[in-house]
Amino acid sequence: MRSFAFKTQRASAVTQTAPQPPEIPRTPLLPSERRAAAGLAAIFSTRMLGLFMVLPVLAIYAHDLPGATPLLVGLAIGAYGLTQAIFQIPLGLLSDRIGRKPVIYGGLLLFMLGSGVAATADSIHWVIIGRVLQGSGAIAAAIIALTADLTRDEVRTKGMAAIGISVALSFAAAIVLGPALSRWIGISGIFWLTAVLAVVGMLLLAYVVPDPKQSRIHRDAQPVLSQLSGVIRNPTLVRLDVAIFMLHLTMVSLFVVLPLSIQDAGLQLADHWMVYLPAVLLAIVAMVPFIIMAERLGKVRQVLLGSVVTLGLSMLGFFVLNQSLWGMGLLLLVVFTIFNLLEAVLPSLVSKAAAAGAKGTAMGVFSSSQFVGAFLGGLLGGWAHEGFGADAVYLLGAMACLVWAGLVSTMAIPENLARHVISLGGAPEDDAPSLEARLLAVPGVKEAVIALDEGVAYLKVDSRQLDWARLQTFSSANA
Repeated sequence: MRSFAFKTQRASAVTQTAPQPPEIPRTPLLPSERRAAAGLAAIFSTRMLGLFMVLPVLAIYAHDLPGATPLLVGLAIGAYGLTQAIFQIPLGLLSDRIGRKPVIYGGLLLFMLGSGVAATADSIHWVIIGRVLQGSGAIAAAIIALTADLTRDEVRTKGMAAIGISVALSFAAAIVLGPALSRWIGISGIFWLTAVLAVVGMLLLAYVVPDPKQSRIHRDAQPVLSQLSGVIRNPTLVRLDVAIFMLHLTMVSLFVVLPLSIQDAGLQLADHWMVYLPAVLLAIVAMVPFIIMAERLGKVRQVLLGSVVTLGLSMLGFFVLNQSLWGMGLLLLVVFTIFNLLEAVLPSLVSKAAAAGAKGTAMGVFSSSQFVGAFLGGLLGGWAHEGFGADAVYLLGAMACLVWAGLVSTMAIPENLARHVISLGGAPEDDAPSLEARLLAVPGVKEAVIALDEGVAYLKVDSRQLDWARLQTFSSANA
């Protein structure tokens, strides 16, 4: 069947006298969907765990390698981000042609090889090559696409949420485990462990994750080339891309010198977990009120601007207090709280700002921007360290936040609309324009994209007005 996607949007005022719409029913995951989501989340998290475990230790170990300079150490820390950004969208598109699992197997194999190269490296240059290889196994888009293949339209967001949670937990675990493991196995052992995790990911893919009955394009979950130009012309999405870029630039540049500062303050690397662990755990709790403030109370701009300003002040705090373990521990609590908060709020804003049926493409560009930020964070952090000293890296982070705050203050906050996907069954092609018009006539439906090649309609809706019972008739009528 040929691909048709018709899009339009309609504005309507919220009336205070409108009757309360019926509650949207919650559909549980099937056992096979839970198995797929759990397996894919585990694959994603083991890979991210391997990437992040070296973050708090590489800055110290790498300086002892032959040929090491602060600039090259920074490059080694962030190098994975460059190839991750370059290959993520192309490998996602390749998975449309040759299948999801072959791409994921290939990406895990590259990740394993890169880990092995870094583990056996006898110079900083080979560590950089290993990190580049690790990043080239960019399987995020393929995993998201496979998740979409293995879940129904109405529960897909739950599968995606499982992956999102796994990434957040793997980052927190990696920051704590990296220094603790370095006591027994060193940096080489951590890289070998990362290679083992890649093999675990392959086994999970083979024995836990089911094979999809069919693979197809899912506009809400994966990039579509024809939508790229529209995404990069959307000023709100561009500002959100810059936001995630700045966040990861600041975070990665911080870890170019922070482990050195903690060590200089009197704590050996193997004990750094004692600083990281309480900061990570308390940050998970501390971010919750701010998420509620942003998502439920509508204080998105205040939360964003406050977070960026606070992050910038924290970077200045590291500049002043980098000889105090207690000071750095408190500042880490603030930084991890902001990082976790923005990692939750920014993707939510991308979802709201992207047009109906373009979320996958918007998230692909957003994710690529994140990895470019990680690469430049390592590179610029190493450059500042080499040219101006460790303290200059903290000032670099503060200046990045200053620029970032200016962008946030002028960003349009997207309307608080929810996304829904409804199945259309076997709707005829010539009925698409009529179907689009009838969907837009449903109270609360603001945007609609009819994707006949997928047999679904992508909607953006105002949940306060949505007539869910009427909307459901479209699925039953075309069943």
